[in-house]
Amino acid sequence: MLNWIWMGMIVVGVVVAALMGQLSGDDGIVEGMFKAVETAVVGIAIPLGAIMMLWLGIMRLAEKSGMVAALARFVRPVMKRLFPEVPADHPAMGAMVMNLAANMLGLGNAATPLGLKAMQHLDELNPHKGTATNSMCTFLAINTSSVTLIPATAIGLLAAQGIPNPTAIVSTTILATLVSTTVAILAVKFFEKLPVFNRPTAADATISVKEDVVEYRATPPERSLSTRARVLVALVPVLFLGVMWLETFPEQRTALQDRLGLTEAVQKLDAVKPKLEEKEASADDPMWKRAISAVSITAIPFLLVFFLVFAAVKRLPVYEEFVEGAKEGWNVAVRIMPFIVAMLAALAILRNSGALFLFQEMLRPVLEFVHFPPELVPMALIRPLSGSGSQGVLVEILTNASFSDLLKYTAATMYGSTETTFYVLAVYFGSVAVRRTRHALAAGLCADAAGVISAVVICRVMFG
Repeated sequence: MLNWIWMGMIVVGVVVAALMGQLSGDDGIVEGMFKAVETAVVGIAIPLGAIMMLWLGIMRLAEKSGMVAALARFVRPVMKRLFPEVPADHPAMGAMVMNLAANMLGLGNAATPLGLKAMQHLDELNPHKGTATNSMCTFLAINTSSVTLIPATAIGLLAAQGIPNPTAIVSTTILATLVSTTVAILAVKFFEKLPVFNRPTAADATISVKEDVVEYRATPPERSLSTRARVLVALVPVLFLGVMWLETFPEQRTALQDRLGLTEAVQKLDAVKPKLEEKEASADDPMWKRAISAVSITAIPFLLVFFLVFAAVKRLPVYEEFVEGAKEGWNVAVRIMPFIVAMLAALAILRNSGALFLFQEMLRPVLEFVHFPPELVPMALIRPLSGSGSQGVLVEILTNASFSDLLKYTAATMYGSTETTFYVLAVYFGSVAVRRTRHALAAGLCADAAGVISAVVICRVMFG
């Protein structure tokens, strides 16, 4: 399916661009395509490779120390029902849980490397290399529709434009993503049973709905930690609970700085780095907002310290193991470059040709009949295709003085409750060289549609 969609995007884009006179020029499809492919390598793949080196190094420590296996056992009942083909104690379980948790907290920089690591583990169980398994499709469907607790980017854009009460979209985004995740799970489980997604190919003549599972032998359980090691590991969460307390109540942190004689040093640091002040939560904010902000700020430092300490008490050489894991990051980045280039080039052609604008105008009578705001069509169409493009659309909506606050809240909720499905599938499947994606795209688009519709309905109920 992805082959035909990708080709169709390019062909339709070129034909429409020829009709609309958009073949050349600064905003034409040729210039847009060249900029997109440059961004794919220089702006996305290389920075992603650097971030992946960090997180894959940490993931190796988590796996070697047994933390990933322990995390998988904790959520085994739910994960086993969603991924029956994956052994309960396989590292893929823990990697998927960590990816979904990072997505929920809005930790995009951590979520992608963890998700790519999960895909590598799932591919270890793949009996038909190059063809997506049911588990891969389910994981990506949930990934593209993951429940979001903190739509940080959308909140920041609302606040920057002076929209009143920008955090109001937290509740609407949670509700909309709950709907989209439910639809994603139901859709992926329904589609995996359809014959159209299970037809054999020349490279895979024996694929069936129930995949054969590669035999996996779990590593024997390790010895339990000593009492001293348990105390040391337990101190890390206690430490970060204290850090979260200081982030939630900045006035308490100021008082502690005075007692420790750090006030002058903090003032000098603020003078050197004035931007740090903008990131702090205001004492006038409600406590729930400050608590959520504190979780976002402390989550990544907590994971780094906790995994390092846990691996150290297991007597692992933390530096050497980290470096070994980080070596995988660049290799993955190189593998996904062609897939990102191909997808962003097609998206640039389609977007710059004017095809999306024509489609919006064609749908306007139908949308007005079902009371779907036509002004939100660009967001609904571009969001599954391009993250930067949809962010640009959101900024255009928020800066339009003629649009109501209801429309702006709805656009922000729609942005926070949907995902760049085409990009995610290209990157994740590209990392394991999967070319036959089966029903992953159909399930992801169903989730996007559910997120868009639920965002409109929920915002109309809550703000209308």
